[in-house]
Amino acid sequence: MPDLRFGTSPPTAAEMAAVEAVVAEVGPATVTVGERLVLGGRSRAVARRNLLLPALHALQRTVGWISPGGLDHVCRLLEVPPAEAYGVATFYHLFNHSEPAADSTVHVCDDIACRGVGALGLVEELRGVGLHVRPSPCLGQCERGPAAFVQRIGAADLSVAAAAVADIEAAIGSSTSSSSVVLPQAGLDSLRLLARVGVVDPGSLDDYLAHGGYSALEAAIEMGPVGVIRELTASGLSGRGGAAFPTGVKWQAVADQVGRPKHVVCNADESEPGTFKDRTIMEGDPFAVVEAMTIAGLTVGAEQGWVYVRGEYPVAAARLAGAIDAARGAGLLGSDVAASGHRFDIQLRRGAGAYICGEETALFNSIEGYRGEPRNKPPFPTTHGLFGEPTAINNVETLVNVLSIVRDGGAAYAALGTERSPGTRLFCVSGRVVAPGTYEHEFGVTLGDVIGAAGGLADGSDLKAVLLGGAAGSFVGPDWMDLPLTLEATREAGLSLGSGVVMVFDQTDDIVDTVRRIAEFFRDESCGQCVPCRVGTVRQEEVLVRLRGGGSFHDERDLLDDLGSVMRDASICGLGQTASGAIRSAIDLGLLGGVS
Repeated sequence: MPDLRFGTSPPTAAEMAAVEAVVAEVGPATVTVGERLVLGGRSRAVARRNLLLPALHALQRTVGWISPGGLDHVCRLLEVPPAEAYGVATFYHLFNHSEPAADSTVHVCDDIACRGVGALGLVEELRGVGLHVRPSPCLGQCERGPAAFVQRIGAADLSVAAAAVADIEAAIGSSTSSSSVVLPQAGLDSLRLLARVGVVDPGSLDDYLAHGGYSALEAAIEMGPVGVIRELTASGLSGRGGAAFPTGVKWQAVADQVGRPKHVVCNADESEPGTFKDRTIMEGDPFAVVEAMTIAGLTVGAEQGWVYVRGEYPVAAARLAGAIDAARGAGLLGSDVAASGHRFDIQLRRGAGAYICGEETALFNSIEGYRGEPRNKPPFPTTHGLFGEPTAINNVETLVNVLSIVRDGGAAYAALGTERSPGTRLFCVSGRVVAPGTYEHEFGVTLGDVIGAAGGLADGSDLKAVLLGGAAGSFVGPDWMDLPLTLEATREAGLSLGSGVVMVFDQTDDIVDTVRRIAEFFRDESCGQCVPCRVGTVRQEEVLVRLRGGGSFHDERDLLDDLGSVMRDASICGLGQTASGAIRSAIDLGLLGGVS
C-alpha cells in the first residue's frame, strides 16, 4: 500500500495527458506578488485538492484503472500525499485500483427492484459470453430494469435500461446511452415540476426559453434576495431528500453569513435504492436545475455553485454539463449573471459509486478530494459546509420547486397539497405495477391512488407489500392503501416518505430475499467510520442469513432489536440510523414468515 513516499512505477503518456488536462483547470501552484505566502499556499492547495476526484475519473476512463504510476502522477501534480489519494481511490466502487482492465466493465444492478425482473440471470448470461461483469447496487433505473452501467476504456460511460445481453453488447460499441425519459403522466395540465420533461429539447437553451425558462430568474432579480426568501418561507417548501427541512430557513441562514465566501450545492447523488426522480428531471429538463441553482446563488450571496451527480448517471451528467456551458455562453452564468451585476458560476462533479455521498457532509468531503465520510454535526452546513464555508445544499427536486414559487408566489404554492405539507411531490413508482415511472402528485394523495395512477398491479396480481421511502424506509401492507402521503401523516404512522419511493411487491416476490439484500446493501455501503454502523450492519445481515437458512425468530429477534436500537441512537449519520427500518417493519408485518 502506498504511504507518504512515492513509488517507482512511472505513469504512461496517456495517463499523464489525461491527468494534466484536468489539472490545467487551475493552473500552476504559484503565489502572486503581494499575497501572503502561507495563506496563498493553503488557497492553492484547496483549489487543487478538489480536482482529485476528476483526475481519478480521467485515469479510469483513459486506461481502465487507477495504476500506481498514474496515482503517483496525480499526487505530484495536486500535492496530495499518496496514502491519502490511495484512500480516496479505494473508497469508490467505480474505480478499479487492483489490476489493469482488459476490456469494458459491465455493472449490472442486482438490487431490490431489478432482482424481480431477471437481473441475476442477466449477470450469468453476460459472464457466459465472456464479458467482465460486476453486480452493482441500485443504478437509479428502477422503472426500466434490469439496468446496466458500462465503463469503457477510452470512451464515455453508458447506461443501458431494460437490458438484455444483445443490448449491452451493442452499447459497448455505441456512442450513446439509453437516454429517453418515459413520463407516464406526459401531457397532464396539473404537472409543475415535470411540465417540461418530454416537451423541451434538453439540449436546447432556446427551446427552454420558449417554454418559460429563465422567467423565474428574471423575477428573482427583480424582487431581490429578501423577496425570494420571503416567498420561499411563505410557500412552506421543505427539502425533498427525506429530512424535510424548511428551505426558506436554510437559505436565510446562509444569506445571514457575512464576510465569508459562500456556496450553493445541488445534491444529485441520488443513490437510495428505488429512487430515480432526480434523474428524470436532470435528463429531461437540465436547464431548470441550472436556473434554480442560479437563483439560489444570487439569493444567498454565493458566487460558486457545485452540482454533484452520481457517477452512474452519464446522461444526466452530460446534459447538465451542456446546460451549464450554454447558460454560461448566453451570459446566464459568469461574472454578470443576466446583466444583474452579480457573479455566479457552476462546476459539475461526478461521484464514483458511494451511497454514503448522498449524505450532505460526506458529499462535501468528496468534492474536496477526501474520502466521502460524514462529518459530525454541529456545526451545520449553513455556517460550515463546503470548504468549511457557509453552504446552501438542496437536492434536485427541492431546487426545481423554487422556480414556480418565485414566478407565481409562495401563496399559490402553499394552496396546493395540505396545510402542513404544501405543494406537489415526486414519487418513484416501481415494481409490480402496470406503468412504473416518475409521478407528480399533490401532497395528500393516498398510497392507493399513487399505485392506481400507475395502472395498479400488473397481470391482476395480489398486493403483498409496498416499500415506502426506499431501502432506508419501511414496508407497509395492503391495509395501508388509504394512508395520505403527507409529511405529517407518515410521521404520525411511524413512517417516512424519504426520497419518494413506492416499490410494489406482489405474492410472487421473495420478500425474505429482498430484506436480506437490503441488509447486504447497508453492510456494503457503510463507510465504516463509526462502530455502531460498521459492526451493526454486518451483524444485522448475519442474522438475516441465519433466518433464511432456517434459523429461529425466537432466538434472533432480541438481537435484531438491540442492533437496530444501537444503530439508530449512536450512528454518526442517517445510513446507520435508518439501516434497520425496513427490516424491522418486515418483521412486524410478518413478511419474513416468522413473528409479527
